[in-house]
Amino acid sequence: MNHLFSFHIDKIWRRKAVNELRGQPLDKVLDVATGTGDLAIAIQKRLHPGHITGIDISEGMMAIGRQKVEKKGFEQQITLQYGNSEAIPYNDHTFDAVTVAFGVRNFEHPEKGLGEMFRVLKTGGRLVVLELSIPENRFFRGIFHFYFFRILPVLGRWLSKDAHAYSYLPDSVQSFPHGAEFRNRLENCGFSEVKVKPLSWGIASIYTGKKV
Repeated sequence: MNHLFSFHIDKIWRRKAVNELRGQPLDKVLDVATGTGDLAIAIQKRLHPGHITGIDISEGMMAIGRQKVEKKGFEQQITLQYGNSEAIPYNDHTFDAVTVAFGVRNFEHPEKGLGEMFRVLKTGGRLVVLELSIPENRFFRGIFHFYFFRILPVLGRWLSKDAHAYSYLPDSVQSFPHGAEFRNRLENCGFSEVKVKPLSWGIASIYTGKKV
């Protein structure tokens, strides 16, 4: 349904996020808030790292993700297991790259989660965050607000039979500190060379940072 409601643009956004890892040593990759494993699978398909570990607190979503992984034949390359983003169950300096797609805005304590991702990165490791954001352009911001706050909740309730999920989505995006504010948070958590790349007129953004 997320693919449907984004008109499948989210797949393009994930590919662009994966491209941010090109040229980075990728023996071990951690995908935080992996959900059904879409980003982990995209990384494996395009970059073929040594191993990808996906963590999430939703066993139900990961059960679907494991089916996807098996269908793609990636059981040896991708492992999905329970893990809390605010208490990542791995040692310091473990991963060459850490990724998270559409998950940071759901962290109860974002700085704690970002700090944990910084901790488990190796020196020289890269963080890639893909997240929804609010367009700066007034015209596109108007279209975004109309779709997200008027159309999406109605369609979501009708098709998913979940009255909460697609009302929560626009509220969480609205409250997320996107753009320069989120860049500042990454820098405050220790990341260097932080960059922000708006996508699709600012509907989503890719944030990258490095541990030096």
